Parts: sequence; structure tokens; C-alpha cells
Amino acid sequence: MPKIQATKKSTKSPAKGGYSAKNITVLEGLEPVRKRPGMYIGSTGPTGLHHLIWEVVDNCFDEVMGGYATKVVIRLQKDNWVQVEDDGRGIPVDMHPEQKISALELVLTKLHAGGKFGGDESGYKISGGLHGVGVSVVNALSDNLTAIVYRDGKIWEQSFKRGIPTAKVKSTGTTKKTGTTIRFLPDKSIFETIDFDWKTVIDHLRQQTYLTAGVEVEVIDERIEGEEIMYGFYFEGGVASYVRHLNQNNDVKHENIFYTNKKYENVQVEIGVQYTTDYNDNVHCFSNNITNPDGGTHLAGFKSALTRTLNTYAREKGYLKEKDANLSGDDSREGLTCIISIKLPEPQFEGQTKGKLGNPEARTAVEAVFGEAFKIFLEEHPKDAEEIIGKCLLSARARAAARAARETVLRKGALEGLMLPGKLADCSSKDASRSELFIVEGDSAGGSAKQGRDRKHQAILPLRGKILNVERARLDKLLSNNEIKNLIIALGTNIGEGFEIESLRYDKIIIMTDADVDGAHIRTLLLTLFYRHFQELIKTGHIYIAMPPLYRIQIGKNIRYVYTDEEKEEAITKMTKGAKSESKKSKDENAEGESDAMEAQIIETAGVKINIQRYKGLGEMNPDQLWDTTMDPTTRMMKQVTIEDAEIANETFEILMGSEVAPRKKFIQTHAKDVTNLDV
Repeated sequence: MPKIQATKKSTKSPAKGGYSAKNITVLEGLEPVRKRPGMYIGSTGPTGLHHLIWEVVDNCFDEVMGGYATKVVIRLQKDNWVQVEDDGRGIPVDMHPEQKISALELVLTKLHAGGKFGGDESGYKISGGLHGVGVSVVNALSDNLTAIVYRDGKIWEQSFKRGIPTAKVKSTGTTKKTGTTIRFLPDKSIFETIDFDWKTVIDHLRQQTYLTAGVEVEVIDERIEGEEIMYGFYFEGGVASYVRHLNQNNDVKHENIFYTNKKYENVQVEIGVQYTTDYNDNVHCFSNNITNPDGGTHLAGFKSALTRTLNTYAREKGYLKEKDANLSGDDSREGLTCIISIKLPEPQFEGQTKGKLGNPEARTAVEAVFGEAFKIFLEEHPKDAEEIIGKCLLSARARAAARAARETVLRKGALEGLMLPGKLADCSSKDASRSELFIVEGDSAGGSAKQGRDRKHQAILPLRGKILNVERARLDKLLSNNEIKNLIIALGTNIGEGFEIESLRYDKIIIMTDADVDGAHIRTLLLTLFYRHFQELIKTGHIYIAMPPLYRIQIGKNIRYVYTDEEKEEAITKMTKGAKSESKKSKDENAEGESDAMEAQIIETAGVKINIQRYKGLGEMNPDQLWDTTMDPTTRMMKQVTIEDAEIANETFEILMGSEVAPRKKFIQTHAKDVTNLDV
């Protein structure tokens, strides 16, 4: 515990605001990482934890991209240890001329120390990761880390405790191989959890292998004795194989995948393209194997070249007549699955998360390489070209119909709140930053919610039945659905080309459905709508899922609401003050006269009668109960909807809501054992 010391009041006049040189704190070595880990790895939750593996693996892939390594092995070991090894050159162990410590210790204990900063004279011309910060950050946030280097015919080893060396690097034997092995144990005092998720690791490393030609990756799970699991990845097709993987559950428009891999000046451009029958595009951008979810200059160059090339080809071949308007960018990208992967010496990113690439030369390179190669592809594959152009022309006609429908349905007055839906019980506040919209299933729950809400800040929109599955519908059909139309008008943002997030009328949009199969289906339909047509609302943190309780437990006047079966058992034990864990069930005295939707039960434990009510629907709660448990900002539980991995999110929606039955059946069979609280 820090001590609190009394200090005497100074008689001298302090600097204005009491801010002087003595207020400046200097953090040495890796102290700033342990002090503010979120600045370096994004968070101390599961995402940040897994980032430790990515940073060590990034160093291995740098060796691969430099032509020095061909194999990377990742092991998840017992007690949350991770080991990553490559067959590269091995981190240098000789003494650094200026720092007077070994290069290995320097790389592992100093921020911005590594072979990624010296231009042509450095160890790497192209690299990913956090530019020399990565492996030292992993060291700082690990309880223990050991580095083993195979180099110059010797085995070198050095260990660290929370970023501090426990001894100097020393030779422990001889060897004929080269490479580096990093073994680390995350610090449980830093992270919320140090349990690594197997699927998260597999998915990320599969993606990285697609993006790195010629690398063999092995991922081994050694955590359970006698049940070792191993995955191996090696993709000769590069990003073309990646496109094929993304489209495995889609109906494709053409069999031949477009692929090019060519250098333009100092930029290596690799692109794979294939069209599907979907109504949405699925484009992923990477620079030096770092994902760029917000795109950047390479994406801008691709979009420009794609639209221009398709319009030129369509006019030359007579698909577009003189009177016809050109295909728009949206027309040319509908149903497109594409991977854009570039490698360049000095990437410039917007923000620490590297979400958007800023290099101007990337746009020039992608535009030149893709434009020329795609033109040749269309000429050499006329049947594929016909399918692609046909898809784009159909998209253009549907977009024109949607534009007309939007202008008819979503008149300006409606979006300004002059003609809001009749079923919407709006809030009185006009301050969007403090307003909430609850999307409620059915009139019964809607009635309770309207009576129980805070009328100043909370609006209620009841939905009648299940909305349209937008995964299988274009925008024009979507706008003909009354429930969706009412929701769009209530949000105020418009949709499609007219979408404006600045016009959003509520800070929080909360999906509040019953805890049964129908409620889950309605929630999934709404999430599909938001993901496909209002993705910006998810990315900016406006979409939430309400968490109504599953049970109401009452002993006398003592009432508790719980959300899972596990919480129910814990509550019963606590409420009976340590009575027997084996509850003796008595006759259900409340069964007579209850509706089918209501589940009530009287049990007796240690002579205490406990009334347990199972809520199947929100409509079963009276307004006060709904407010206390689900709507009151001071007591409620909610889940915020986020997109951590766009590729996985896109694939999941395609499987669950698409037209292909076989992938959905397989998904349900695989994940059925994970489902809890299922009402059939």
C-alpha cells in the first residue's frame, strides 16, 4: 500500500497551477509499458493478451519476408506459457557498441530498439509489428520470459522477470541450426485473463500464412496432457487461396479467381478478387501483414482502378451503350470478395492501431498494378468477364430502384422528426447524446417498456413479428418492409448512399428481446441489419443488447433477479443463509391458474420456502420490474456490440443468415454444446 505523508505548506510562491520540474516523472526502460499497457497493446482484456503472441510472431514473419526463415512454430503450453520459434538468423547477441549490453538484451528491454529503423542499413527492408516496440512490450508484460538464440554455432540463452534481466546472456551449448525461440508467461497482475483462446490463435495465424508466401506455420496446443492438437498451414496460392477460403460458403459468379503479385517501384502489390451473388462487398486490406480495417491509400487506388477498368471494358464490349450512365463504385463492388496485400519499406499509418494506411505511393502502385492486370484478366476470361459485368449491371438497376424507393419512403420531413412512426414512443429530450432507443419485441413488452421507461431520455419502438432477413435482400426490397422502414425513420440517419451518422437521434440503440428462441432470432435479424447497412453505428459504439433477468427469486419480502442458472443456484444458497445445497423440491403450488408462458415454482430448502419465477418474455414483467432490472441505467446490464474481426463477423452472418443450408447445419452442430438457457 502506498503511504500518505503530510507535507508542510511552502512559504514560497509556487509555479502557476503547482506545475514545475519536480512534477515531471521519468519512467525508465519498460516502466511506461507496465504503467500504461493499454497504450501499447490496446487493452488488458483478451484482445491485448493475444496481441502478445502476434507481436512475437510478427518478428518471425519479418525474417520470412526478408528471405531468412521458412518455418514458424507456435506452442500453447501448460499453465498459460507460450513458445514461438523460427528458423531465421537468430537475434544478434554481440555487444552493442553504444549501449554496452548485448543486442539481445537491448531488443528485449528497450522501447524502439530493433532492426527496423535504419533504412537500407537496417536488418529489415520490410517489417510489420509495432516497429521495434513489440517484443520488448511482450517482455515488459510477462511474468517470465526466456529467449533462446541459435546463432554462430552456439546456443545462447537469457531470462527476464517482468522485463528485467535475471542474468546476462550466456552460451549453453553448440548447434548447427539458426533461429530464435521466445517463451513467455503473461503477467496475471496485468491482464484480466491469461487463458489463450485456441480459435482466436488459429484464425489469426491462418490469415498471416495466407499473406506470407513460402512460410510453413505449425500451431500446437499442449495444454491438456495426452490431447495434443496440431494445425499446419502452408498456402502456395497466396491471397488467391485466402479469397477461396472466404468464399467457401458463398455462391460464386465465376470459378477463376483473379490474382496478381507484382512489384511497382518499391511497393509489392498482391491482390485476389472473386465475385459472389451476395449484395455486400467483403474487402480486406493489409500492409506488411498488418490489417488495415479502415482501408487507406491502397484501398483508394484499388477502388479507382476497379471502377475505371470495368467501365472501359463494358463500353468496349457493348455492355454499356452510349446513353447508359457509367457503373458507380458501389455497383462495381457489390458481391466482391477481395484481398489487397501490399508490402512497402516505410508504411505510414493514421493512429497507433494502424487502422488506415497513408502512403501516397501505395495508391499509385495498386492503381497501376491492378488496373493493368485486371484488364488482361477480363480479356483472357470472357465468360468470367460477362458474369462480372452482368452482376454490376444488375446492381446498378437495383441501386436506381433503391434510390427511388428511398426518396419515396424516407422523405426529408420524416428524417427530421416531423413524421415519426406512429408506434414510436419518443423521448422528450432533443439531446441525442443523452437519448436511448429501445427496440422491443411485440406490443405486450412494448406496453410495459413504455410505462416503465424514463420518458425524458428513453424512446420505445415495438416491432411486430420478425423483420426481413436483409442478408438475402437488396435495399429496394428492404425499404418496402414496414418494420425496417419505421426503424430507419426513427434512427434519423437515412440508409445506403444517404447515410449520415451525424443525424443519429439516439446515442444508444438497445435491442431488447425475450430470452427464448424467437427472441434470439429477432435479435440476430436486427444485428444482421445493423451489420450490413448501419455498420458505422456498431464501429462507433452505439448498438447494445439488453440483458433482462432469467429468474425472479423471492423469500418473503426479499427479492433478487438473476441472469443465469448458475446465478440462480448461488442466490438460493445465499438467500437461505447457508442452508443445505441439496434443495428439497415441493409441490408446485403456483401452477394452477398460471398461463403457459409463465413458469413459477415453490421449492423448500432448510424449511424456507422459495418462490422462483422463470421469465420467458419481457411482457411477463410489470413496468416497475422491467425498469428496475433492464432499463434503469444505474442497475441494468447491457452488452455493447463490437466488431473485433471483420472477416469472422462477415463469415458468421453469411453462414447463419445466407441461403446455403449445409454450412449453417454444420455451424449449429459444432456450436450446439455451447448453447445455454435454450427454450424449445
